[in-house]
Amino acid sequence: MYDSDFLSNAESSKQASRQLIGQALQIVCDSWPENPYRGKTPAALAELVGSDFLPPVGHPEHVVDLWRTIVGNSIAVTHPNTVAHLHCPPLLASVAAEVVISALNQSMDSFDQAPIATVVEQKLLRWLCAEVGFRASADGTFTTGGSQSNYMGLLLARDAFMREKWNWSAQKAGLAPHARRLRILCSEAAHFTVEKSASQLGLGTDAVMRVAVDDHFRMKPSALKNALETLGSEDLLPMAIVATAGTTDFGSIDPTGEIAAIAREAGAWLHVDAAYGGALLFSPTYRDKLRGIEAADSLSIDFHKLFWQPVPCSVFLVGDACHFEAIKLHADYLNPEVNQDEGIPDLVTTSLLTSRRFDALKVWTSFELLGREKLASMIDRTIALAHHAAEVIRRTSQLELVCEPQLSTVVFRYIPQPTEADADHLNAAIRRSLFHQGLAVIGHTRVGSRQCLKFTCMNPATTRQQIEELIAMIVTEGRNSSAANPG
Repeated sequence: MYDSDFLSNAESSKQASRQLIGQALQIVCDSWPENPYRGKTPAALAELVGSDFLPPVGHPEHVVDLWRTIVGNSIAVTHPNTVAHLHCPPLLASVAAEVVISALNQSMDSFDQAPIATVVEQKLLRWLCAEVGFRASADGTFTTGGSQSNYMGLLLARDAFMREKWNWSAQKAGLAPHARRLRILCSEAAHFTVEKSASQLGLGTDAVMRVAVDDHFRMKPSALKNALETLGSEDLLPMAIVATAGTTDFGSIDPTGEIAAIAREAGAWLHVDAAYGGALLFSPTYRDKLRGIEAADSLSIDFHKLFWQPVPCSVFLVGDACHFEAIKLHADYLNPEVNQDEGIPDLVTTSLLTSRRFDALKVWTSFELLGREKLASMIDRTIALAHHAAEVIRRTSQLELVCEPQLSTVVFRYIPQPTEADADHLNAAIRRSLFHQGLAVIGHTRVGSRQCLKFTCMNPATTRQQIEELIAMIVTEGRNSSAANPG
C-alpha cells in the first residue's frame, strides 16, 4: 500500500514534515563547517559518496548521515575567509522562503500552476523595471543567472536585427543568409558568456569583437567608435553592444551613458550585463555609477550576488515587452491563445524555460524584512571592505595591488624576493595550499600574463580585522611556499 506520509501535502504527513525539516535545519547548524573548507581532494570526497543511489528499500535513518556528510564537506559561504567568487552567504529570510517555495512547488509556466505566484512575479518585475528607469512598456522574467540573461539579451538582439533590417523571422526560418556579417561588441573585460552566447546563437565566437579598456578595465568609448568604423569598412554589421556594469574580476562599470549614445547612432541593440553591479541601484551612495543604464534595450541583474539570495535567483529585463514576441509559442495544454485573449497571464511566453521556480518570493521576503536603508548599508559595507583590503595590501611590502577596487573585488599579487620562487607559480601555490589546508578559499585570475590572487568581498558581516588577518595569512603562506620551493 502506498504510504502518503512521504508526500509533503498529505494531511497525515504534517507532523512528519515538521520533524524532517526541523532535523534538516538542526543538521545544517550542527554540522556547518568551522573552516572555509575541509580540504578534501576529489578522490577523498568520492570515497564518502556511495555508488547505489536507489536502494531496494528506503533507509530513512541514513538520510541524516547523508546530510551531515554533505554539509560538513561543503564550502562555508558564511566564513570570512571564503572570498573567491561572487558566491554570497544567503539571508536567513531567503533561506526560510526557500522552504515555502519548495513546499508549494508552484511552476511559473502557466497561471493555473501558479496563480498568485504569477501576479507576484509580474508586479515585482515591473517594479524593478521602474527602479531601473525603464518606460512603462518594459517587462522581464526570472532566470537561472547572468549566463541565461546574457544569452536572452543577445537572442532578442539577433532576432530584432533580422526582423527590422531584413524582414526575417529567425524563429521560423533560422539564421538569415547574411548572418555571417553580424557582430557583437563588448569590452576586453566582459564576461565569457558573450562568446558562449554567440556560439549558441549560431553566430560563432568570431562574431564577438572585444573593445579596448582603460586602466580601470572599463570600455573606452573612443575605442568602441573605432571598432564600429572598422566594421563599416569591412561591410560587417553591429548587431549588439554589451556594456558591463560590474566585471567579474575588477567590478568595472563601463560608461553606459556614452555607450548608449554610440549604440543608438550605430543602430545596435544595447545589452547591459549588470549581474554584479545591478545592486548599486539600491545604494544612494553608488547608484550614480549606473547612470545611463535606463537607456539599455535589455539588462541582466543577479539577486544571488549582492542581494544575498540562494542560487538561482536572477532577472532579465527588456526595455520593451514587444521583443518577447520573438520567443513566444503556444501549446494547447499549457498556454492556449484563448488565455491571452481573456487576459490570463502565462509566463512561459517570456521565458526560455518551461518549468520554473517561484524565486520572486525569496526576493520579496528579503526586501520586506530588510527595507531599503538596510539593504543599501549592506551593499555599501561590502564595497568598504574591498577598499579596506586594498589599503592594507597597498601598505604591505610583499603584496602588489593590481587595480583599485571598483565594487567589492580586489585583485593583487604576492611579490617574491629576487631569490625566491617564480611569481606566477608562487601565487598559484599560495591559493592551492590555503584551499587544501581548509584555511581560506580565495580567488585567482590572470591579468595580462600575470597570475594574480583575488578577494571577492560578499559578506557584510566580515570585519576589517578579519580581512587583515586573511591578508597576513597569505603573506605567511607566501614566505613558507618560497622557502619550500626556492627559485
